[in-house]
Amino acid sequence: MNTQAIGKFRNKLKAGQPVYGLFVTLESPSITEMAVALGLDWVVIDAEHGHLDWKEIVEHLRAAVRSDTVALVRITELNPGLIKRSLDIGADGVVIPQVQTAEELKAAVRAARFPPEGIRGSGAERATGWGHCMVEHAQEANNHVLVVPIIESVKGGENLPEMIEVPGAEVFYFGPADYSADAGFPGEWEGGDVGRRIEEGCRLIRESGKHAGVIASNDENLQQRLEQGFRMVGLGMDMGLLLRSLTSVLRSVGRNDKIRTSFVPHSNQEPP
Repeated sequence: MNTQAIGKFRNKLKAGQPVYGLFVTLESPSITEMAVALGLDWVVIDAEHGHLDWKEIVEHLRAAVRSDTVALVRITELNPGLIKRSLDIGADGVVIPQVQTAEELKAAVRAARFPPEGIRGSGAERATGWGHCMVEHAQEANNHVLVVPIIESVKGGENLPEMIEVPGAEVFYFGPADYSADAGFPGEWEGGDVGRRIEEGCRLIRESGKHAGVIASNDENLQQRLEQGFRMVGLGMDMGLLLRSLTSVLRSVGRNDKIRTSFVPHSNQEPP
């Protein structure tokens, strides 16, 4: 556990400063190395969507361990086993999708802490120095571990006032796309009044003394999120930023090609 990076992350938030990060979805640990080299405050290694396996996740964690970049793992669901495994291999914390109630959030916090504060089991893995730092790690983990719920449903938004009272959760992230889908606007980023609900949620979180996070959809939206009060701001996803850069370069040479779900490039020519 990188307590130095976690300390700097928390100190920036307490001072009202934004902490910028990247969602990592691709296999190469070079992506996390680049984020570290650029001085990003955090990375979220995304094991909820996509194809990353545990070997690739631990390689990303290794790329961040001797840095000032907090490394979190987004797991597939609220599951004590997944939380334990993520922390055992060295994550500084976990990002939990689809948290909808205070009870679910309490369960996530308990799963991330050793007894008597929680239910996390002890393992002789990377986090404990392969079993040689069990006592040290148990103490630092309970004091420093980050548990970040994602609010991405109407129910989650409605229960936010109770969730922000849960001890052990200091940052709440929003997922606009899933929130929109749950509100009846699938495929939209902020459909209907979801944008207003998320902004109101951010205000409630800030008034409680805690912090709100969200991923920016583009450079303009990044500035909007900062003005709205979000402080754990995602600059984007690795693959999204790569595609944004590639399409921008293509447009500069007069091409406006778009990706199709079939992955077959568009062509006006009939096949022979």
